[in-house]
Amino acid sequence: MPVQAKDFIHKWSPGGPAHELNERAGAQAHFIDLCRVLGVPEPADPDDYCFERGLTKTGSAAVLGKPRTDGFADVWKRGAFAWEYKAPGKSLEGALKQLMMYALPLENPPLLVVSDRLRIEVHTHFTGTPSERHMFALEDTTRPDVQQRLRNVWLAPDAYKPRRTNRDITEEAARTFAGTAERLRVAGVPAHEVSHFLTQCLFCFFAEDVRLLPERLFERLVGVNIDPAAMRAHLGSLFQTMRDGGLFGVDAVPWFNGGLFQAIAVPALTQADVAALKAASALNWSAIDPSIFGTLFERGLDPGKRSQLGAHYTDPATILRLVEPVVQRPLLAEWAAVKTAIAEQLHKRDDLRAEAQAVPSTTKALKDKFARLRTRANEAERAAQSNFATFLERLKNYRVLDPACGSGNFLYLALKCLKDIEHQVNLEAEALGLQRQQDVTGPHNVLGIELNEFAAELARVTVWIGELQWRIQQGYGFKTQPVLEPLDHIECRDAVLNADGSEAVWPKADAVVGNPPFVGDKKMRGELGDAYTEGLRAAYKGRVPGGADLVCYWFEKARGQIEAGALLRAGLVATNSIRGGKNREVLDRVVKTTRIFEAWSDEAWVNDGAAVRVSLVAFGAGSLS
Repeated sequence: MPVQAKDFIHKWSPGGPAHELNERAGAQAHFIDLCRVLGVPEPADPDDYCFERGLTKTGSAAVLGKPRTDGFADVWKRGAFAWEYKAPGKSLEGALKQLMMYALPLENPPLLVVSDRLRIEVHTHFTGTPSERHMFALEDTTRPDVQQRLRNVWLAPDAYKPRRTNRDITEEAARTFAGTAERLRVAGVPAHEVSHFLTQCLFCFFAEDVRLLPERLFERLVGVNIDPAAMRAHLGSLFQTMRDGGLFGVDAVPWFNGGLFQAIAVPALTQADVAALKAASALNWSAIDPSIFGTLFERGLDPGKRSQLGAHYTDPATILRLVEPVVQRPLLAEWAAVKTAIAEQLHKRDDLRAEAQAVPSTTKALKDKFARLRTRANEAERAAQSNFATFLERLKNYRVLDPACGSGNFLYLALKCLKDIEHQVNLEAEALGLQRQQDVTGPHNVLGIELNEFAAELARVTVWIGELQWRIQQGYGFKTQPVLEPLDHIECRDAVLNADGSEAVWPKADAVVGNPPFVGDKKMRGELGDAYTEGLRAAYKGRVPGGADLVCYWFEKARGQIEAGALLRAGLVATNSIRGGKNREVLDRVVKTTRIFEAWSDEAWVNDGAAVRVSLVAFGAGSLS
């Protein structure tokens, strides 16, 4: 039966007959009335469009042998939205975080909608685009344009898809900073000081847009009409406050730590620099894409790579072709075995409890039997919980090393992979009836070695931003005290040769992934120098033949780590020439030690902005599918 908008507003407004209904009682009634105002279908299909969509709990979590569903979306429509209600006047932030946390079992709907019946907020959740919020007040539902926009939530969710992608925003942000970097270098500021200062600024922009800094604090600071010298002093003061925590003016600033603000040297600024920072502050920094962020900003901040501005970059999906078999699939296979054991233990617990329940308490012997059965049931439950905790500890202690990490693309995607696995594991354990646990993965899981100081610092920022973005997108709160974990384990040094000519040492890790430098045998002396080339070949004599390309030293290092028990598996990018000549001898050594379990012989790649053809090689303990 259609409902008139004016009647809908009267019913649900303050003082109206339905306004005082509690959250649960009002949710479905409000939604049905809204459907009738808009002329859209009401929920009637438990598989595609229903009320109380939740996590179906089976086995030990079931009730009387029947699966139990714990709702975490008041309404759900497949491929369109998840909708959560709160009572009037209650904060909608918690409702949105709940939808974000359970977006995976809700099949990642493109729209997340929250409402307190007085207003409706539509939050976009399209992959690869920034999240946008669209707000609709109850009193505006009489307007035809508002009604049509609300109908689109049901009938045309793609109408809400943001026009600009995260990549578009990241590319614009990188171009903005490149101009400022060049201007400061021309003014005589050393390149490393320029890079460090602008890296601090870009992190401030991001922190502000994700509300780690007080609202619009940095934007307000660079927007003040003061002379550049005063701006320089204020920026230095802000960075110091972020380093230590405390008050900046009347605003409380959290303790960031992490090392990014340990060294503070704000260069002399011009009006053009201040204007550029002001323009940059208007961008949506919360939406920058960490998978390409480091590459693009490195080209702008490192004067040696400025010529690559605007050039192509490697698509993240290509990097994942190595991350998936080397990191993701083996861990998911481990979890599948653990999950099966947990399910069996909880099933055993339930059987023992049922058996105990049937034992009468008429004699001491029967009471003792009851107690023994209950003890065994409790032991089975503890074993299940212990298996879950042990796997989480495995994830906490898992380490991925990129020994040529550049500006952090591989590190970010490896970290995201680990965090996605942990999130999935928590959801699946919860479905079995266990209590989800606090997250344990984070920046400590990824290790890096990088010779270029510009790239190494950007790698750290890429990992920090990737961690914070992931927490936002999945509905997790920020960690504090400090906000940023120190990332000293992303080291700035040579990955294959020490300054004294000895072989460089790699830290122990579970997996190695990366894109080592491409320098052919005949170009090594010209690009690396005679002394370095001769020292490198001497250090690896008998293991890497003379005439092998530079990338082969990374393959041999990874092979050696596997042989020494300091590494399980590796996935590395190499030029196509890895398959022949002297390079082939290095692969032969790999096969003698372990096995190549996945490889691609001729794939598109981007190296220093240029399109090339490469081979991708995964070797070691193997990848279980």
